[in-house]
Amino acid sequence: MGLPHRYGGLMDKTANRPALGLIAFIVFIDMAGIGLIVPVMPRLVMNLSHEGLDRAAEIGGWLLFAYAIMQFFFSPVIGGLSDRFGRRPILLVTLTTLGIDYAVMAWAPTLAWLFLGRMISGIMGATWAAANSCVADIVPPDKRGAVYGVLGGAGAAGFVLGPALGGAFGLLGDRVPFIVASVLSLMGAAYGAYALKETLPVEKRRRFSLSRANPFGTMVQMSKTPLVLGCLITIFFMQFAAQANFAVWSYYGALKFDWGPLTIGATVALFGMLLAVIQGVLVGKVISRFGAVRTAVWSLIFAIPSYLVIGFATSSAMMITGLIIGAISGLTFPSMQSLMTVKIAEDSQGELQGAIGSVVSLTAILGPPTMTGVFGAYADKVGLFFPGAPYMLAATLMAIAVLTLWRTLNRHAD
Repeated sequence: MGLPHRYGGLMDKTANRPALGLIAFIVFIDMAGIGLIVPVMPRLVMNLSHEGLDRAAEIGGWLLFAYAIMQFFFSPVIGGLSDRFGRRPILLVTLTTLGIDYAVMAWAPTLAWLFLGRMISGIMGATWAAANSCVADIVPPDKRGAVYGVLGGAGAAGFVLGPALGGAFGLLGDRVPFIVASVLSLMGAAYGAYALKETLPVEKRRRFSLSRANPFGTMVQMSKTPLVLGCLITIFFMQFAAQANFAVWSYYGALKFDWGPLTIGATVALFGMLLAVIQGVLVGKVISRFGAVRTAVWSLIFAIPSYLVIGFATSSAMMITGLIIGAISGLTFPSMQSLMTVKIAEDSQGELQGAIGSVVSLTAILGPPTMTGVFGAYADKVGLFFPGAPYMLAATLMAIAVLTLWRTLNRHAD
């Protein structure tokens, strides 16, 4: 899988620069591995815990929490190390470790082992950040939004293949998708070891500092740039809202519409396909036509009606309609990335990606227990039955995100 030929002109003239298509392929493989395990997680958790679906949803939320707490603390470390030692070793180490980790989770005999596997995944979950740092290293500022969109599209394409295969392989057993994910990650690492070259020259690297390589030190650095700080706050609220889908979608569909692994995988794959098209094909054209500022704000607005439609859905068709509406907001993140990277020094792009990773991880720490807790409270036989309640909370959080982004860009965008 490669980028369209037109992106070749974005490359630095230095001969040892890698093709962006290779970086996109690594992101594709990594995200396919993650997507593979989504359809079988509810059933695997139920089998290991011997609990019902509502309790399994809460345990699933804590599994996401375990992943997120590790990523929250280690994303700035990984970002700082990539600024010090380069992007290539970070990409290769994380992909290799993830491959081994998926194999451990495929074998896991108890929930404790499954939790351990998710924690290791969180520590090594820096592939996306390292890939995005590569873009800042080698792509001119005015072209970054389009390329970030292509990388996002590659990741979304991985989610098209991943859940579809996960649903199919899940019919053979709850653990089979983990084995496939392990193989894909190790294939990505092997391909990268053979073909990937470094994007960060030695002269543009900075010393590693523990005082900065932590969530709090990194945020202090980012707060010195108002536009970056405002975008990070926006990311917090939009990703917190997105946890309604990440943490509840499978359980919501299974409870309300009796979805099985194949249907769950197909719906997640559909959303990934929509994002692949919107981010991989449309981002560059839309930013070129309307500018990054207008694209970021107006596309984010579509997320609000998306969550409302899903929360009040009375059929699978309404769920899919909500997905289609929400996919339009996929234009927002690449637009914000392009705006943030031009405000940050060349030797701190990994730190920026680490900050973004920490913010996203913080929402994944707070979001799953919150969203699955709300789902559990309204999905049982006690009191009001309204399993769409997490999506009402998501719509509220997204409204705050829209307001924050509008005010930030209105005041600080050039």
